[in-house]
Amino acid sequence: MDVRNAVAIVTGGASGLGLASARKLAAAGARVVIVDLASSPGAEMAAELGGAFAVADVTDEVSMKAAVDLAESMGPVRVLVHCAGRGGALRILEKDGSPGSLAHYEAIIKVNLTGSFNALRLAAAAMARTEPLESGERGVVVLTASIAGYEGQIGQIPYASSKAGVIGMALVAARDLASKLIRVCTIAPGIMDTPMLARLPDNVKQSLGASVPNPARLGRPEEYAALAMHIVENAYLNGETIRIDGALRMAPR
Repeated sequence: MDVRNAVAIVTGGASGLGLASARKLAAAGARVVIVDLASSPGAEMAAELGGAFAVADVTDEVSMKAAVDLAESMGPVRVLVHCAGRGGALRILEKDGSPGSLAHYEAIIKVNLTGSFNALRLAAAAMARTEPLESGERGVVVLTASIAGYEGQIGQIPYASSKAGVIGMALVAARDLASKLIRVCTIAPGIMDTPMLARLPDNVKQSLGASVPNPARLGRPEEYAALAMHIVENAYLNGETIRIDGALRMAPR
């Protein structure tokens, strides 16, 4: 897909994987709408890219619909790169034997899994209202999972199961939206150098990077963005989840 003169929505677009993707799309000629929280530097980043900023919580129907409406007012919505998400540790049983917090589990599922569906359905509705391109496409959705969805570690049960759910969306969504000429793929990153890891000491980040077989370092947001852009541009990629992890397979802990 040629994104020139098209509108691309990037959730979590004010930093990390989302910002790298927003920059890649803008450089290719797309008009980018960054969707992020009010506390983010979204307005500044959108201004830098010549795009727009929408304050929205991906779990909230009203604010996300308003973000998509803003995107539609700027032109044909062709792309969604959905990077918004959160982490959070939880054990099934705490050290004292008490069951883990259901509320904490549900909060992570709501952001990572329900939020993915909310963004997917609203963006797909906007894409379905566009005229098909000469290539026969209307739109492309790139969701973000994690290799934790395959090999979740001890204490990762809410995060791992939420991301496994996103992995499960790719093929179903691609089949569901095929009649609308909308493709859907998911990216499953490994250990990426994003703000989610920023709070860790440098020696811990170096140790995490050294655990990656090749290259032995953390992944870079620009590498995720390059893959997202390739999915957008390659019309025969559909219904697939692609790992980007340097051949890492997560250990139990």
